Amino acid sequence: MSAGDNPAQRPRRGPTPSQVLVVTSVMFTFISYWRTAAIVLCDLASTAYYIGGIVESQIGKAAPWFILAVMLFSYAVRSVYIESCAMFVRGGVYRIVKEAMGGKLARLAVSALLFDYILTGPISGVTAGQYFIGLVNELLHLGPGSALMAWQNYISAGIAILITAYFWRVNTRGIHESSDQALRIMGATTVMAVIMIAWCLVTLVMQPEKRHLPPITPDLSKKVDAEGKAIPDPFGKQVDPLGIVGETKVGEQLRPAEIAGNWWGLIGMFGIMVSFGHSILAMSGEETLAQVYREVESPKLTNFKRAAFIVFLYSMLLTTLISFFAVMIIPDDVRMSQYSGNLIGGLAMSVVGPQWAKLLLNILVVLVGSLILSGAVNTAIVGSNGVLNRVSEDGVLPDWFLKPHPKFGTSSRLINLVVILQVVTIVLSRGDVLALGEAYAFGVVWSFVFMSMSMLVLRFKRPGHREYEVPLNFTVGKYDVPLGMTLIFLVLALCAITNLLTKEVATITGILFTAAFYAVFWVSERLHRRRQGHGEHEHLEQFNQSEADQLSVESLDLTHPYRKLVAIRSPHNLGMLEQCLSETDPETTDVVVMTAVVLPKGSSDFQPTITDYDRQLLTAVVNLAEHVGKPVKPLIVPTNEPFYALAQTARTIGAQELIMGLSNKFPPEDQLDQVALYWINSCGKKPDPLSIRVLGGNRDVRLDIAGGSQIPKPGAAAADVARQLLELRKSWHGVERLLMAYDGSPLSADFLDTVMSFLDPAIGVTLINVAEGQDGRDDAPEAVADEARRVVERGIERARELGRKVDSRVVSGEPGPQIVRAAVDGKFDAIFMSLRGVYRRGDTTAFASNTRYVLEHAPCRVILGFAPKSIPAGNGPSEG
Repeated sequence: MSAGDNPAQRPRRGPTPSQVLVVTSVMFTFISYWRTAAIVLCDLASTAYYIGGIVESQIGKAAPWFILAVMLFSYAVRSVYIESCAMFVRGGVYRIVKEAMGGKLARLAVSALLFDYILTGPISGVTAGQYFIGLVNELLHLGPGSALMAWQNYISAGIAILITAYFWRVNTRGIHESSDQALRIMGATTVMAVIMIAWCLVTLVMQPEKRHLPPITPDLSKKVDAEGKAIPDPFGKQVDPLGIVGETKVGEQLRPAEIAGNWWGLIGMFGIMVSFGHSILAMSGEETLAQVYREVESPKLTNFKRAAFIVFLYSMLLTTLISFFAVMIIPDDVRMSQYSGNLIGGLAMSVVGPQWAKLLLNILVVLVGSLILSGAVNTAIVGSNGVLNRVSEDGVLPDWFLKPHPKFGTSSRLINLVVILQVVTIVLSRGDVLALGEAYAFGVVWSFVFMSMSMLVLRFKRPGHREYEVPLNFTVGKYDVPLGMTLIFLVLALCAITNLLTKEVATITGILFTAAFYAVFWVSERLHRRRQGHGEHEHLEQFNQSEADQLSVESLDLTHPYRKLVAIRSPHNLGMLEQCLSETDPETTDVVVMTAVVLPKGSSDFQPTITDYDRQLLTAVVNLAEHVGKPVKPLIVPTNEPFYALAQTARTIGAQELIMGLSNKFPPEDQLDQVALYWINSCGKKPDPLSIRVLGGNRDVRLDIAGGSQIPKPGAAAADVARQLLELRKSWHGVERLLMAYDGSPLSADFLDTVMSFLDPAIGVTLINVAEGQDGRDDAPEAVADEARRVVERGIERARELGRKVDSRVVSGEPGPQIVRAAVDGKFDAIFMSLRGVYRRGDTTAFASNTRYVLEHAPCRVILGFAPKSIPAGNGPSEG
C-alpha cells in the first residue's frame, strides 16, 4: 500500500464550516472616555435642570452655595470610585461592600442604591415633561392659573413614561447605541449651556441691581407659599427642612430668628450639615461611572480618570453657575411659585432682551433639557442594569436574568425589570418632581456611605500596592493611615445620619423600598442555592452561539486590516492571550480567540454546543478582555486535529499572526513545525506571510513564514500607521469605482494586498487582466485566455481572504489600449497600475511598459503604485 493510502499518513480532515460556533457575550465592545463621560454626565449634568428648585424649596436662597460645596466634594467621592475600579473591573457598590463586609451588607447596600437608580429615571423624565408644559404655557400666554398648568403633573408623568419606553428599546439594542445617544445629547447641552451662561452674564452687566450674590446662610424655617399658607409634603404635613428634629429644642434653635449670628457654634454646624444633606443629590450619578468601567477601552484606568475629570469639571460648572444665576436673576416672587420645577426655563424668561428672543431661548432650553433629562433616564437604565448584573453574577438572582438577547447580546431581561419598576414609580408619584426629589436623596447618600466605608475597610483588609489611591495617606510605624479616605467617609456618614433625621419622605420611602428589595434578594438567593446545591457559586458568563454557515471574515465581523489568532485551552492558562492583548492596537488589529474541541471517534453527526467547560473558559477570556479594555472575537472549532484546525482558521480569516501557549505534550519547536506544515500545505506553492509564536512564562518562540507578521505595535508607531492609513484613504476621495490592472505577478499580488488593506470598503474594485494576442492581434489563443482567467480568479480569492469582494474582467489584445477601453466602457473613476516592473530579480509585471499609454489616454484618474527598482530575491516577501 502506498503512503498516500496509509490512513496514518493521510491528512486528517478539519471541521466543516457548519460545525464552527461563533460566540458572543453580553459585552465584547469597549467605549472611549468621551463616551463614558457622556453617559455619566447625562445623569450628573441633568441635575442642573431640577436641583436648584429642590434645594431652594428646603433651605432657601442659600441653595447655590451648598450645591457648590457638594459639587466640589464630589471629586473626593469620585476618587473613591476610581480606587475601587482599579481594584475590581466589575466593581460598584455591591462588589466592594461584599469584598469588605460580606454578602448581607452588600445586599443591603445595593438595595439602597437601586432606590437611587429607580428614582433617577422618573425624576428626570417628569422634569422633562414639566419643562415642556411650561414652554407651551408661555407660548400660548395661558398664565399660571391655566387648566394646562393644573394638569401639569399628570401630563408630565405621561411624557416620562414615553421617554422611558424609548430608552428601554435603545438599551436593549446595546451600549454603543446608548453611548452614541449620550454623546449627541451632551453636545447639544454644551451649546445651550454656553449660550445661557453668556446671556446671563450680559444680563448682570446691563442690570447692576441684580449683581448680588445669594445669602450664604440657609433658611431652615417651615415652608409657606406666597400667600403665607403651609406647603404640604406627600404625607400632608407642612414641609420642614429639619424633619423630626424640628420638634426638638435643637430644631427651635436652628430657626432663622434664633440662629442668626450663631452659625459657627455646634448647633450651627449641625444646621450647615443638614443643609449640605439637602443638597447631596446634586452628586447623583457616581455609581454609573463605576458600572460603565468594564466597557472603558484601553488604556483602561487612564481613560477612566480622564472621564472622571471631564464629568467633574462639566457638572460643577453647569450645575453651580445655573443655580447662582437663577437666584440672582429670576425675581423672588415667581422663582419658586412658577418655576420650581423648570428653573432654567424661568431663567430664560428673566434675562434681558425682547420677548421673542426670550421665547427662542426658552425653546432651546426645553429642547436640550428634554434631551439631557431623557439621557438621564437612559443612564438610570444603564446603571441599574449594571448593578443587577453584578447581583445576578453572584447567584443572588437566577442566571435566567443574565441570558443575552438573542439578537443584540444585551441583558434584556434585567433591563425589562428596571423599566417596569421605573414606570410604576412614575405612576405612583403622579408627576410630582419635589416629592421624587425628596425621596431620591436616600439612595444617593447611603450608597456613598457603604462604598466609602468598604473601601476604608479594604485598606486594612487588603493592604498593599494599588494602581490608584485616594490622596492623603501617611505611614505611622508599620501601619498605613488613609486620612483622605477616612475624612470622606466621616463627611458622608454625618450627612446620611442628618438626612435620616430631617428628610422624612426620603427616610420612610427609602427604608420601605430597601427592605422590600432586600427581602427579594434574600429569598431569591436561598431558592437559587437550593437548586444549585450547597457548593460555592461560580459565575459563568452567558453567551449566544451561532453556527456559521461558513467561517469567514464576515461571519466574525472582522473590520480591521490586521488579524491575530490566539489558541486557548485552559481558563487557568491565558498568559499568551494577555501578552497578545498588551501588544495589540485595537484600532488596527482584530484578535480572534479560538478553542478547539477534539471530536470523539464516530462523531460524524456531532452537533456543536457550548458546554459548561466552554463557558468557564470563555468567561475567563471575557474577564481578561474587560480588564485590559480590548475586544476579542471568540470561536469554538470542533475538530479531530487541533493543529490543522488552527492553520485552516488562520488562513480563512487572513491572520498575519498565530499565537499558542506552551503545551504539556509537545516542545515549542514541535508545535511550530506542526502548524507550519499545515499552513504551507493549505497555501500551496507560495505560502502567505505568517508569524507563529509559542508564548509561556518568559519564553517567546517564533517562526516567521514568508517574511512573517508586519502588524504594527501599539504606541507612536501604531498611531503613525493609522494616520497614514487615513491619509491614503483621503487621497482616494471622489473614487467610487476602481479598475485595477492585475496579472498575477508577485509585484501585482503585493499591490493587491496593499490596496485591499487601506482602500475604503465603500469603493468598488474590478480586477482586469489582458490576454495578449500574437502579432498584434486582438484575439488571444484559448490557452492564454484560460490562464488569464485563472490568474484573475486567484486575485479574487486573495481579495476574499482579505475581507473584500471584487469584480473581474478578462480581455484580449494590447494591454494599454484594452485597459483604457475598459475604463471608458465601465465608467470607472480611477485606474491603478504599477510604476516599475522590476521588483525582485526576475520579477516583472506585464503592464509596466503600457503605463505611459494609459497615462496619456485614460479618461479618468490614474494612480500609480511605486515599488523599489530592485530588491534582492533573498529578502523578498515570497521567501520563507
